[in-house]
Amino acid sequence: MMPLALAAGITLLASLLLPLAVKPWLVRMGVVDVPSARSSHGKTTIRGMGVAAALATAVGYLAAVFLGAVTVDRSVFGVVLGIIAASAAVGWIEDLRGLSIRGRAAAQLGIGAAGSAALLVLTAQSFWWLPLAALAIAAYVNIANFMDGINGISGLHGVTAGAAYAVAGVLAGQPWLTAGGAVLAMAFLGFLPWNLGRGTVFLGDVGSYLLGASVAALAVAGFLSGVYVEYVLSPILVYVADTGFTLLRRIKAGERWYASHREHVYQRLTDVGFSHLQSAAVVTLCTVAVIVLGFIAATAPLPTVALCVAGSLAVLGLYVASPALIRRFRRRMKVTRAPVV
Repeated sequence: MMPLALAAGITLLASLLLPLAVKPWLVRMGVVDVPSARSSHGKTTIRGMGVAAALATAVGYLAAVFLGAVTVDRSVFGVVLGIIAASAAVGWIEDLRGLSIRGRAAAQLGIGAAGSAALLVLTAQSFWWLPLAALAIAAYVNIANFMDGINGISGLHGVTAGAAYAVAGVLAGQPWLTAGGAVLAMAFLGFLPWNLGRGTVFLGDVGSYLLGASVAALAVAGFLSGVYVEYVLSPILVYVADTGFTLLRRIKAGERWYASHREHVYQRLTDVGFSHLQSAAVVTLCTVAVIVLGFIAATAPLPTVALCVAGSLAVLGLYVASPALIRRFRRRMKVTRAPVV
């Protein structure tokens, strides 16, 4: 455990300190974020701080290998890092000069397909999984990007999902997954003080792509390596539910589902009065609840599994309905408090 602790500590230290060098560089390059229709902030901020998190992630992966935290399945570990690095590079190009929707989708699917193909070879799994695995990686990179709209949410998601995969690696006997989860958690834990302090720096696309690829690559590689599907899926369900519910809601309303917007559940929570941190905390707490229920269900008898599934669905249902429920509750409170004439 000492090599793993050292690798995690090195990652955290790198993530905390690298912004000191990266921030002035981003300022000189003019990498700033101007509020748009999708934004939940109202002032111009520095974006692209995900470069620091990406560098910290690379440092953490290399430290895990050289310190001996990963002694088997190093090839799987290396492919996961390759998927992460390539996705972050696409995000950096998007931050710098922008990409067309088709170009971005092609790059994400290409990275997902190449990475998944390599993982299928290394894990000796059927290539019938290739389309699903490639689509899963590309889709979650976009989901993480969509969900990166308020301060703290991506940092907390990285910490939560990373910790879950680190524990899953221990339970499943997959040291590479433990190391990858620990690096993910520490890389985004180090970003949180920078993002939450004054809210003046954002991950940018490079950071949200880094987050989505880190989570998706670990999940896909874990699934192909025989890790329980409950361990793999539970950390991502709240993000998937938010994005899926929002997409269906916009389609039902006849809106252009692909256009920029700020109608995600976590954004609507800020519309009913939650601060950025409070909304991010709701997302995180729901994610933790679903993770705990998923981890219990993985090895539990069937009746317990049914209860855990029902509990997870209840958590997800309450989460997507929370803005409407809170608004309705406040209306009733106003009615009951209205003076009688």
